Amino acid sequence: MEHIVELAARVGLCLQERGLLLASTESCTGGGVAQAITEIAGSSAWFECGFVTYSNASKMKLLHVPESLLAQHGAVSKETAAAMCAGALANSRATVALSTTGIAGPGGAVPGKPVGTVCFGWATGTRTHVEQMQFRGDRHAVREQSVAHALTGLLEFLTTAG
Repeated sequence: MEHIVELAARVGLCLQERGLLLASTESCTGGGVAQAITEIAGSSAWFECGFVTYSNASKMKLLHVPESLLAQHGAVSKETAAAMCAGALANSRATVALSTTGIAGPGGAVPGKPVGTVCFGWATGTRTHVEQMQFRGDRHAVREQSVAHALTGLLEFLTTAG
């Protein structure tokens, strides 16, 4: 967890330097990103809110992820990760968003999406980046690796935003 809190602190500095406000939207990480961020004193200056949208119904209701997108691509998809970011930006004051959606296990695998499959999104109002990762380990390990990757990916997204 110490490594993750250090990452969150680096994210905070990066957001502050750019005058950005973050919203997280999480499924498989269950609020782990928001927890890491709020471990940092003063994070209210750069963290707007976190959405934990574990069910498809909550993704649709709170983030306006289209039901048709979920039906076509599934909750664990790059398309859903992008839509979750768009929904977080549209439903908050945030200027940048990150999303996590995946299969932490031990169950939940589907053909083509084994346990450990996690999709991520990072977005501003004008730019979105998504990726899919495959993590190994038990549920705790997959979730921890996902939180770390979400924060690392956000740093990369922000520093390459031009």
